Formats: sequence, C-alpha cells, structure tokens
Amino acid sequence: MNAMTQIGEPPELKKFSGLQRAAALMLALGQEHGAPIWQQLTTEEIRELSSAIAQLGRVPAAVVEHLLISFSGEVSSMSTLHGSFETTERLLAGMLPDDRVKEIMEDIRGPSGRTMWDKLSNVSETVLAAYLKNEYPQTVAVILHKLRSDHAARVLSELPRDLATDVVMRMLRMDTVQKDVIQQVEHTLKSEFMSNLSRAQRRDPHESMAEMFNALDRTTEESMLTALDARAPESAEKIRALMFTFDDLGKLLPTAIQVIVRNCNKRELALALKGATEEIKTLFLSGMTERAAKLLRDDMAAMGPVRARDCEEAQGNLVRLAKTLGDRGEIILADPKGDEAVIY
Repeated sequence: MNAMTQIGEPPELKKFSGLQRAAALMLALGQEHGAPIWQQLTTEEIRELSSAIAQLGRVPAAVVEHLLISFSGEVSSMSTLHGSFETTERLLAGMLPDDRVKEIMEDIRGPSGRTMWDKLSNVSETVLAAYLKNEYPQTVAVILHKLRSDHAARVLSELPRDLATDVVMRMLRMDTVQKDVIQQVEHTLKSEFMSNLSRAQRRDPHESMAEMFNALDRTTEESMLTALDARAPESAEKIRALMFTFDDLGKLLPTAIQVIVRNCNKRELALALKGATEEIKTLFLSGMTERAAKLLRDDMAAMGPVRARDCEEAQGNLVRLAKTLGDRGEIILADPKGDEAVIY
C-alpha cells in the first residue's frame, strides 16, 4: 500500500496510515472482489486487517476513489502473481546455493511442513506454558526458538521464573538447531501435546453452558434453569452440577482463599460478603490479617443497606476472579460434584 502513487492525492489521505489505507481498500473491494486477496493473507494479517476495518469509521469518497485508482493502476502494470512454497523455493534457487535454499525452506515449512508450527502459534500462551513447564529446559528452548518472538515472549512470561531463566540461558547459547532435533520435538508435540489439546477442545456443551450461566445475574440464571427444567430436565441437572457458584468458594482451602483476597478489589469483597452466609464471611475474614479483617468489617458496616443485585454482581466477579486464578494454576478449585476431583 505504501507504493501507491502520490500524484493527485486528496488532502484527507494524509490522516490514514498504511494499514488504514489497506483496510479502506479491502472494505471498498467487498466480499466478491476482495476474497482472492483475503485468501492469500496469514491468520495474523487477517486479524490485524480486520481490526483496522472495525475501527476505521467514515472514509471520505475522495480517499476511496484514490485508493481504488492507485490499486488498479499498479495491478494492471504487473502480471498475475501467486505466492506459494513452491514459487518461493524456485525464486531462492536462482539466487542461493542448494543447501542454503533447503535450510531456509525447512525453516519456513518445518521438517514436517509448516502446519505443526502454525497450529502451535495459535495455542494460548497459558495452555502452552502449562505443558512446557514439565519439559526439559533444552526442549522448551528449541520450541520457543521456533515460535514467533511475540508469542514466545508471552509463553516465557507464563513459565516459572527459574525455568524461564534457564530457558533464556540455553537460547542464548543455542547454535543452529539440528534437523533431527527439530523432527524429534515436532513428533513429541504432535503425539502428546496437540493430540491431547484436540481432545480437550471437544468439550461437553453442558460445560460451556455452565460457564455462561455462571456469568448471568442470579435472577436470570434461576429463571433460565427453571425454564430448562421443564423442557430438558437432564440438561438442567448437568448444568447445575457443573456450575461453580459463590457458595462453592466455601469449599476452597484456606490458602486458596488467601490468594483470592490478595488479588481482589477490597470494595467488591466487602460488597460480596455483605450478602454472604456467616460461614463464608468467617472463611474469608480468617484468611486476612487481624487489621485487614477489622477494616473489612468496618467497610461492611459503613455500607448500610445495599441492593441484593449489587451483592450478587460482586459475588459473581469474585467467582470469575477465582476461576481466572484457577486457570493460571495459582489456586485449585474444588469440583462441586466431588470432594477429591478438581476442575482446574
């Protein structure tokens, strides 16, 4: 887009960055004419361009006209192009020695093709880090070396500090990784991590519904479950069993309560406990220092009467915080269905 001709530019064009110009052009081309271009973009490029389109706002007609004229002028002056692994390899073969071309193409594709590393780059850093923290530091270093730097950085920040430091030291000392090492790592990732991830992603729809119901206010939640009782009683029972509610926080270990207290908004905690049972109030207050517990009691007393809806909203936020901490592995959330099982 930066190569577009500067002749006859409308003054409004200066306000648009290169990405915004590309977004405006793709919006103007529409679904039919833009589809061939979208198909050539990577997932990351599609995300970036889609985000720019969503935030574009109004584009003056003069700018749209200029972008279309410039684009059609450039396209008409060149022959049809098609980028692929094969055309890339042919291009490099005319400039570099065979062994260098082979090395570069294997780095792009990966010894087993690029699908493996493409899939890995789309895995959440939290999920990937949870798997890697049990691997040898050298293996982790090889994998992070193959990931995009921004994704590798996010994964690194999720690893335990000592392991992360060890991995960084190994990455600093790493020379060119041998092909058989990469193949072995890819095989392990495919057979263990990706296959397990695929199975884990085939979730029971009742689990997703339970999470959604957890996010509802209590009145709506009870209304929906009552309606579901009449139409699909078995499903309603499964959803209730899978839901993690504010009352279930009372089953957490004292250490988990302490972590929640350290991470929560104290005003919201006071509001949540205002409408809680005495057992849960005692549990949370016992997880605090004597001074902090006294301050919280004072805050609750100073609130006076509060709306039940506000208490329920604060309790819902506390449940969501607990589940987030569970996702990070900082606490263990007891499964309402059993004393021994865990859901995180």
